[in-house]
Amino acid sequence: MDDSELLRYSRHILLDELGVEGQEKIRKAHVLLIGAGGLGSPASLYLAASGVGRITLCDGDAVDLTNLQRQIALRLSDLGRNKALATRDSLLAINPDIDVVTLTERLSGEALACQIAMADVVLDCSDNFATRHAVNRACVLHRKPLVSGAAIRFDAQITVFDPRATDNPCYECLYPENALDEEVRCAVMGVFSPLVGIVGATQAAEALKLLVGMGQSLAGRLLILNALSMEWQQIRLPRDPGCKVCGASVTAP
Repeated sequence: MDDSELLRYSRHILLDELGVEGQEKIRKAHVLLIGAGGLGSPASLYLAASGVGRITLCDGDAVDLTNLQRQIALRLSDLGRNKALATRDSLLAINPDIDVVTLTERLSGEALACQIAMADVVLDCSDNFATRHAVNRACVLHRKPLVSGAAIRFDAQITVFDPRATDNPCYECLYPENALDEEVRCAVMGVFSPLVGIVGATQAAEALKLLVGMGQSLAGRLLILNALSMEWQQIRLPRDPGCKVCGASVTAP
């Protein structure tokens, strides 16, 4: 790092658990964000400010006026633009020294698996079960840590699925794909604006911890937040040995 970078990230470098070595790991890292909406906005802003060297944003949606209530990387002037492209401008305005890659379509199949294989950490900031399960399968296949967040109305969940340890659960262990409830989205259910900020910022924190290798991640633990009472709960997540994605009977690639 040059003198300018040492000054920019000095508050990180002052942390004994992080230091220059940890900041270098962040600078060389590649994070993939699936979704640049309510969760992706705060998560990507903190990752960019923290100096993550390469951030890939994946979102096929266009900016709508209703997004501006909570998607803080977007501006009124972005209406009609692709969310990934608009968010990229905000990230580079904060930190022009990082590389921001934009994918302006919803990825699936081999294209999704390829992007996940190239990333160090994946953040699931999507809003539908189909995408979450597809991302989970690819992360398990390529043994990539997945930071998962969700928020609706006043309720939120955050956890980490890290397939690098064989005793860790995956998203399928928590929500089996063939037993899903009806899809709920903020477009019809509503969502409390600051709640997505809390979740997105927490996802960024977990991603940075994974990149540096510091602290204890949320792997095996699910945090649940009720924003009306501002009460947090923690639930232990065991791995399902019969899981069709990560279970013992699944043949390794």
